Formats: sequence, structure tokens, C-alpha cells
Amino acid sequence: MIVAASSAPLFLIVLLGLFVFLFVLPNRRRQRAAREQLSNVEVGSEILTVGGLIGTVVETGDSELKVELAPGTVVRVARRGVATILTPEEEPEPAEEPEPPAETPADPS
Repeated sequence: MIVAASSAPLFLIVLLGLFVFLFVLPNRRRQRAAREQLSNVEVGSEILTVGGLIGTVVETGDSELKVELAPGTVVRVARRGVATILTPEEEPEPAEEPEPPAETPADPS
């Protein structure tokens, strides 16, 4: 019984350390990456807002952006309302089609 009672605090400390390692640290990394991404928004970037709108940044400010959703339609968006910065999708190069086999002349027999 004495051994079990003395190992309980050690078990709780290990469990707390495991919790921090598995949940807190990855969340901090995600938050840091999101902050860096928001600070890298620049004019000409295509963004997706948390509301699902896609547009191009035409002007930046400290806490808000001006985003063009359609030609002539510019809206103000809070920086924290940006879900992600969209990168232009690279179009895959068309695969080369194999040449059809050369026709062989039919046997005259």
C-alpha cells in the first residue's frame, strides 16, 4: 500500500506532462502558423474568408483588408476573418499520348 500511495503523484505528473505534450504544444504551433500566415497577406494575394468568400486583396491595413470579390466589388474584411491564403493551383502538364502503332500492310496471300 505504501508503494501505491507514493507512485500516485508521480503518475499524475507524468499524465499532466503527456497532456501538455499531446494537446497544448501542437495547438500553439498551429496558432503561431496562423498568425504568421495572416501577417504575410499582401496586395494581390487570393484569400478565402471564414464566411466562404474568395477574393483578391487590393489594399492592406493594420487590422483590416480591402478585398475585391468581383470586378468593381470591393469589401472590407477583418484580418482575423481570413481563413487561408489560396495559392494558384499548378496546372498539371498534359501527359504525352503514345503514338498509335504504325499500320502494317496486309499479307497479299
